[in-house]
Amino acid sequence: MERANLNDLKAVMAIAKRGTFRGAAIELGMSTTALSHAIGKLEGNLGVRLFNRTTRSVSLTEAGRLFVEQVGPALQNIHSALDIVRSQRESPSGTLRINAAAFAAREIISPVIIEFLRRYPEMNIDLVTEGKLVDIIADGFDLGIRVAHLVPSDMIAVSLGKLQKYVVVGSPEYFERYGKPQIPTDLFRHKCIRVRLPDGALFRWKFEKNGEIIQIDVQGPITLDEASLSRAAVLESIGLGYFMEQDVRTEIESGQLVSVLDDWMPCMSGLCLYYSGRRNQSAGLKAFLALVREVALNNE
Repeated sequence: MERANLNDLKAVMAIAKRGTFRGAAIELGMSTTALSHAIGKLEGNLGVRLFNRTTRSVSLTEAGRLFVEQVGPALQNIHSALDIVRSQRESPSGTLRINAAAFAAREIISPVIIEFLRRYPEMNIDLVTEGKLVDIIADGFDLGIRVAHLVPSDMIAVSLGKLQKYVVVGSPEYFERYGKPQIPTDLFRHKCIRVRLPDGALFRWKFEKNGEIIQIDVQGPITLDEASLSRAAVLESIGLGYFMEQDVRTEIESGQLVSVLDDWMPCMSGLCLYYSGRRNQSAGLKAFLALVREVALNNE
């Protein structure tokens, strides 16, 4: 019987985590067919089925559940051992896996990630963006990037040095036709781009001034779940949008969009990069953290 290799073990864990062969294949950077073949071969070697498969779902068998329970911690130990060895290299190499909110990734892509790859050509970055907060250790990430108040308390956080702020924006054409809201409740008379969160709930626009907090369940002709689509709709004068400022900064500076209700939009916690202090740091991770601190210092 052939022994399972490390890639086979990673494949099982990815399917168990994602719940689909397609999602796991995307994470692993391989085709669904190749992944299915690899799992089938592993199951054949083991003599048991690890997954129940139907046309609509994938679930662990009892043998699969026991397999995942045993393999998960073992894989983490293997990765830790590899990190220890890599940390002895003078020149950083290997792959850093980073999980971030999409807006956070856009904020650091140029000043941090691109610069890091220029400085360390033997390094690779695997950047995954998603709205939900994940356990970066359980999901195999080296780093996470979130707004400061969302960083888990057991993680080491490094500030990226910039406060965050939301803005309400519309096109000049929209305001010429409908006028500008002067206070948040004026939004009930305006067309707005509604946003659906990753958990399916509709995002409520939040405002604050002099200790008064208002949350508005806006109404409008379209509901979207991705910032770039919402920005496109606002640029087409479909309605007003509520964005992280950095997502529309270029359009505001060019005059394509105009911000309103600015005195109702307080600054929030800044972005933080975070990581586990319980894992040995590779040379690549140390170099990345050093660059983050350098960029944050320049932003102060």
